Amino acid sequence: MTPRDPREAHRASTPLELLFDLCFAVAVAQASSRLHHGLAEGICGRAVLAYALVFFAIWWAWMNFTWFASAYDADDVPYRLAVLVQIAGVLVIAAGIPRAFDRRDFAVVTLGYAIMRVGLVSLWLRAAHADGARRRTALRYAAGVTLCQLGWIGLLLLPPGQWLRGWMLLAPAELLVPLWAERVDPTPWHPHHIAERYGLLTLIVLGESVLSATVAIQSALDAGHLSGELAALVVGGLLVLFCLWWIYFDRPVHHLLVSNRVAFLWGYGHLVVFAATAAVGAGLGVAADALIGHAGIPALRAGLAVTLPVTLYVLAVWLLQVRPARRGVLVTAAFFLAPLLVLAASPSRDAVLISGIVLVGLVALSEVAG
Repeated sequence: MTPRDPREAHRASTPLELLFDLCFAVAVAQASSRLHHGLAEGICGRAVLAYALVFFAIWWAWMNFTWFASAYDADDVPYRLAVLVQIAGVLVIAAGIPRAFDRRDFAVVTLGYAIMRVGLVSLWLRAAHADGARRRTALRYAAGVTLCQLGWIGLLLLPPGQWLRGWMLLAPAELLVPLWAERVDPTPWHPHHIAERYGLLTLIVLGESVLSATVAIQSALDAGHLSGELAALVVGGLLVLFCLWWIYFDRPVHHLLVSNRVAFLWGYGHLVVFAATAAVGAGLGVAADALIGHAGIPALRAGLAVTLPVTLYVLAVWLLQVRPARRGVLVTAAFFLAPLLVLAASPSRDAVLISGIVLVGLVALSEVAG
């Protein structure tokens, strides 16, 4: 398992990586669906907390393998089998998500996470054996991942009321492992490959949001709810999702990833991008439920279910990709004004349509200024 050349031309995602991403889409869909139901039923705080905890595990497991594969993708039989182990782990995580939301039972999610970490640690140990120049880096990764995983297993032995406190210690520890390991000798990740991998997962999560919105709208149609409000929801949802795609992929970003410090901040910040994207799909489902009178959902709650994740997404994309590209004062002002207008529309029954129109304005202004 020799390291890949970080200057390799035409480096692209492999079919195995795409399969890996699609399996993660299953877990994302489960988390989004449970968030949708929690918001619709009025248990907002509980649902949002469970969503954040579960999504962190999904995102972090995906991110760890993505950066490893960018540096050491051997694509031989042992490598493929190790990836298969990680795919099995994420499917177990997906199966445990309903229990995590409904009962605060994270045992199955932890089991799936542990399976994934076994596959990843085996890859880091193999890299340590093959890449003598970065042996210490690989061993640090293997040791850090293993110790953190032992900590997650240990959390299951604590009383339920202590689990969240333990999570607040272990999650930062997980985030620090790459920073600690890369201090010895940075791994040779490929900027263009990393940018493409993140872009592909963004597309997949956007697709999951489209699916969530489609299912919700189909439910409204099955209930015989044909109206101008439903048409506004459909048009607004389509505009929102298309504009979210537009502002993310408006400019190439691989040239911005010039160092570990910049790339890690960019990569870590995508937790907000991915989580907000999936939450938009859940929010559109809540908006459709409110439209047909499901569970007496108030307009403000239905509006915030969409406008809050849209706001987080827009601000995260500005911080990670627009600001570093120095697009100008006008574009920066637009990226701050648009979220304010979107949030202001939250109490309206047409919050989704208004949000879509505001985002169209943001896209138009960005293109004109660019």
